[in-house]
Amino acid sequence: MRAEIEALAADIRKSQALLKRHLNWDEALRRLDELNAASEDPNLWNDGDKAQKLMRERTQLDTQISTCRRLETEMADLIELIEMAEAEGDSDVAADAEAQLRALKALAAQMELETLLSGEADSNDCYVEINAGAGGTESQDWAQMLLRMYMRWAEKKGFKVEYLEESAGEAAGIKSGTIRVSGHNAYGWLKTEAGVHRLVRISPYDSQARRHTSFSSVWVYPEVDDTIDIQINEGDCRIDTYRASGAGGQHINKTDSAVRITHIPTGIAVACQTERSQHQNRARAWDMLRSRMYEAELQKREAAAQALEDTKTDIGWGHQIRSYVLQPYQMVKDLRTNVETSDSQGVLDGDLDQFMAASLAARIKGHEE
Repeated sequence: MRAEIEALAADIRKSQALLKRHLNWDEALRRLDELNAASEDPNLWNDGDKAQKLMRERTQLDTQISTCRRLETEMADLIELIEMAEAEGDSDVAADAEAQLRALKALAAQMELETLLSGEADSNDCYVEINAGAGGTESQDWAQMLLRMYMRWAEKKGFKVEYLEESAGEAAGIKSGTIRVSGHNAYGWLKTEAGVHRLVRISPYDSQARRHTSFSSVWVYPEVDDTIDIQINEGDCRIDTYRASGAGGQHINKTDSAVRITHIPTGIAVACQTERSQHQNRARAWDMLRSRMYEAELQKREAAAQALEDTKTDIGWGHQIRSYVLQPYQMVKDLRTNVETSDSQGVLDGDLDQFMAASLAARIKGHEE
């Protein structure tokens, strides 16, 4: 067998071994048997929330175990096919099997990366909040471009995106916007995107076509469920209502249905305007506030665990993490990992996995060190 094929097989075996170790293979098989048995209980759906959590855990674990087994069986079949094709001099079949083996390696690498997403809230859904920086229309347009970028990324992942709040810009773009991203490991993937994003381009709003630099901030926080206890004293909060803005039909701008809740001791504020009634927006805003408070606690734990010299890996609010240069050349560069690409349009269309993967790996490595 050629050295190149042996190297591909070795990489797949390595990824499979890491996945099995991460799953604690024997325990994972035992747990899946338990979940399969529980899913057949006719009384399961008497408690809808509990049933949904159980079925989601079952689906995730079954997918991981099935993928691990698939890596092993398909790799063996493809290697055997390549050996037979080469022995018979059938280069077309050998080439096709080798291409499938490379695709299997890519799947193995993806699953290996998923093992990094093992934080306390990594598997949760999350909220992505974007705020335009100083700079007026330029930064507001950039904030809207970022919001579109994350929505496109989520759609490519097969995640569900829900628009929660928007404050329209004065001439174009948005001052702020919040979306909810739902899907397995949504927070785990997106958490390293928190920080300040910098755009350099020829301004479409400048009559002299000068180059402008714009900044917008991204904040990512996980959705919390009943298993995470977050206590908030309502007396510490200020609740404001206002008229919703943006697209929304006849209901928009006619009632004070939008709700903003500010936690006075911390200054954390959240807003929701997506629902048709103030009551519904208020309930959603409380959920968002609990999530923000929980994310703040996670950040405190991380900061306490980091040595001062490791602050270069901090992704907290106010730290520039990535530059997007559209003129005079095309380049997107992550300032934490030095990963860069000249395909700036692809990145703005949601091709973010290479940046997220590098940031996750660097973050885990920093914690281990």
